[in-house]
Amino acid sequence: MNNNVQAAITVKNGFKKAGSVHRQSFLSEIFKRWPFYVMALPGLLYFIIFSYLPMFGAVIAFKDYNPVKGVWGSKWIGFKNFEFFFKSDALWRVTFNTIFYNLIIILMVTVISVVFAILLQETGSRLRTALYKSVMLLPFFLSWVVGEYIVYALLSPDQGVLNAIRRSLGLEDIQWYGEPLYWRFIMPLAFILKSVGYTSVVYVAALLGISSDYYEAAEIDGANKWQKARHITIPLLMPVVIILLLLSLGKIFNGGLGDWGAFYNLPRESGMLFSTTDVIDTYVFRSLRTVNDIGMSSAVGLYQSVVGFVLVLITNFLVKKYDSDSSLF
Repeated sequence: MNNNVQAAITVKNGFKKAGSVHRQSFLSEIFKRWPFYVMALPGLLYFIIFSYLPMFGAVIAFKDYNPVKGVWGSKWIGFKNFEFFFKSDALWRVTFNTIFYNLIIILMVTVISVVFAILLQETGSRLRTALYKSVMLLPFFLSWVVGEYIVYALLSPDQGVLNAIRRSLGLEDIQWYGEPLYWRFIMPLAFILKSVGYTSVVYVAALLGISSDYYEAAEIDGANKWQKARHITIPLLMPVVIILLLLSLGKIFNGGLGDWGAFYNLPRESGMLFSTTDVIDTYVFRSLRTVNDIGMSSAVGLYQSVVGFVLVLITNFLVKKYDSDSSLF
């Protein structure tokens, strides 16, 4: 027995000593590279304040929230806030629209951005490349409120540019804000025009990290531009593409690429378009504004976050099976 006690004490002391060594090495690492940690501090604080601290508010989804009583003083009602949403037809409509638009947008933006990045690399002129980048980046800096007026100028039933062109051709006007089917194409197109420029510049920056030795060796072997892009550029660019895809999937249940303003502004809240333009974020916003039920809105938001988190885990698992070095974790 005494030997067992002595062994346990020895193991305990060993753990304490190892823990002390790890703490010392961790602190020495911080002091050694403190400028880098200082630079990372603003981003870390941003995520703590705006991403992690609000997680405590998820408890509202399980309470009959009363602003007077506060979060902890409100009555606990379990899953009753989820019942209205899960029993309504809105569940499948907004979930399908959210997944549909995000998958289409993510795939098309990725493919088009990679193509544009490769084309920008082949321009051969810094001046032309800078000009193209500036023109492509301009839509990214425009808000969706500005985009709403641009789209309305094109699609206005009475004075829109497209209907004016149709009249000049002897065709009938189209009630763009009353035909849901057209918006299956309008919404992805709007996101592509806004996002491709920024994403292309990101890929161009990644292409600059590829050594020119690969291309010189390919030229010696007689490879043309298409062969160099297929066998060198795209394979070496894939790790960056996969990481950006995983990050985009993390926002798949947050409007479109994390920007729900498009689904709220572009259709101009036309009730006839809700079947094809209503996503989870717009549904939560309207529910909170009209019903003023914070608990129910929080329940839908929690459902949105949980499903998005599960999708990221599944996608990361599949990527890890394919290429463990390209996964996030």
